[in-house]
Amino acid sequence: MADEMMVKELEQVAVRFSGDSGDGMQLAGNIFSNVSATVGNDICTFPDYPADIRAPQGSLTGVSGFQVHIGANKIFTPGDHCDVLVAMNPSALKTQVKYCKPNALIITDLDSFDTKDLEKAKFTTNNPFEELGIKNQVIEVPISSMCKESLKDSGLDNKAALRCKNMFALGLVCWLFNRNLSVAETMLRAKFARKPDIAEANIKVLNDGYNYGANTHASTSTYKIESKTPKAKGLYTDINGNKATAYGLIAAAEKAGLELYLGSYPITPATDILHELAKHKSLGVKTVQCEDEIAGCASAVGAAFAGDLAVTTTSGPGVCLKSEAMNLAVIAELPLVVVNVQRGGPSTGLPTKSEQTDLLQALYGRNGESPMPVIAATSPTNCFDAAYMAAKIALEHMTPVVLLTDAFIANGSAAWKLPDLKEYPAIKPPYVTPDMAETWTPFQRNEETGVRYWAVPGTEGFMHRIGGLEKSNETGVISTDPDNHQKMTLLRQAKIDKIANSIPNVEVQGDVDDADLLIVGWGGTYGHLYLAMDYMRQHGKKVALAHFQYINPLPKNAAEVLTKYKKVVVAEQNLGQFAGYLRMQVPGVALSQFNQVKGQPFVTRELVDAFTKLLEE
Repeated sequence: MADEMMVKELEQVAVRFSGDSGDGMQLAGNIFSNVSATVGNDICTFPDYPADIRAPQGSLTGVSGFQVHIGANKIFTPGDHCDVLVAMNPSALKTQVKYCKPNALIITDLDSFDTKDLEKAKFTTNNPFEELGIKNQVIEVPISSMCKESLKDSGLDNKAALRCKNMFALGLVCWLFNRNLSVAETMLRAKFARKPDIAEANIKVLNDGYNYGANTHASTSTYKIESKTPKAKGLYTDINGNKATAYGLIAAAEKAGLELYLGSYPITPATDILHELAKHKSLGVKTVQCEDEIAGCASAVGAAFAGDLAVTTTSGPGVCLKSEAMNLAVIAELPLVVVNVQRGGPSTGLPTKSEQTDLLQALYGRNGESPMPVIAATSPTNCFDAAYMAAKIALEHMTPVVLLTDAFIANGSAAWKLPDLKEYPAIKPPYVTPDMAETWTPFQRNEETGVRYWAVPGTEGFMHRIGGLEKSNETGVISTDPDNHQKMTLLRQAKIDKIANSIPNVEVQGDVDDADLLIVGWGGTYGHLYLAMDYMRQHGKKVALAHFQYINPLPKNAAEVLTKYKKVVVAEQNLGQFAGYLRMQVPGVALSQFNQVKGQPFVTRELVDAFTKLLEE
């Protein structure tokens, strides 16, 4: 039998782990991602959480999934469909099989497919594979019973032993892809550092899963993915978008020479930024979990007035509640970064799913004329750069800035090269200078940028008042004069418009000069849109991509790019918010639209089909 085993070399593969939310699928997926990254593979992950806090065990609504796409070359998405599906129970099989390729390998826990389990998953027969029409190769492994057997002498009870079954599945997958277990073992010892007996139990089961595959030849082939794209020298780590956002904010504070203050209130899927920043008091980071959303934002406004790099983090529902305090930062012209990790709405909506439906809220969701810069991160690793630039704009232009990420890139991860902060642009807030003391007023501005000068409280000779009531441009005292309000409104708008002079042009990729179709996107859809463009070009189509990170103000070349091509399609995960905004900003531009609001990432194949049809019209 051993002679019949083959090791096949693959360019890329997608693996999806699925089971109950308590089965540890996220941990198994994260460890497999890290193991793959350490051998030089590029990775992109997609954790797919259930919305229930803890659904009944074995239920359809409680299935938790984690998909990782690993490749020998650059990987842009977690993959439309998986090559290997680990389904720990019938509900996982039933809800996740739709994500399988036709020839995907399916691994199941045979012990979790008894009559009761099948009934919980609403199966009507005792043959779930036939009932679902599954023709794939299926490896049925008695994972639960083998875990108990593996740990019978460990001193753990059956319940504790069964918590290790995710590691058995992980070990089997590591065998399937010829992964060394040493990195996984190191991660487990670090995770369970305070419970070494649990760590060693998980490690034993991990190795038993690996050995099960090796000894039984569970598949007719094993696989390897050899890295082919040389990576730049440096230190790499697997990082998700929320952690990258936190690091970007810390880096910006360090560059600006300021302490970082976060005023926040827990909300899915943004809470991990609060968790991460709370770990870094040694770097001058101050975190406050406030009693509600507006308190979190208002405290950050106070920190901005006091001279900190001030941040508040939330998701769409929280932005609704923060809007009054955000507007205080607009009229007071104080630097504030508002991070909105978008999720499905409206209202509580889909707390664990991803959309791009908060764009117009970010642009216009406040009372009065309240212009605010808006930046959108494009990938998990780009969250670092986007957070850094959001902080730079806020501090240098004395304005609140909205940074839009989304649940897909916030929870998803990728291999990230630790940056050299020396290579990042300086951050220079417009502080008052001693020579201004005699003539300074709170709204004295730099003539070139329109930015008011920042007098941090306690600076001798610069005592002043700012607040939520309109102030005189000349004196800074409260004013209800109509002409002054008109002037201040225009000055605040002009200040934001002039930020376009300090941001990069939007880049066009693909067939830059002669594309028959320009794909336009923004934010976290970049990977899927790039893959769609790349696939179409490989099949003889003339296609280009313009992906926007800076949304308000738009890059200075936006109108030129949008009017250059025969056909332009805007693809976004909403009903056309960016397309509508572009029509406002670039009068007369002709745009087609591709819109989905499913709470799930785009499927590249669907994009290709839609764009191809548009080209043929």
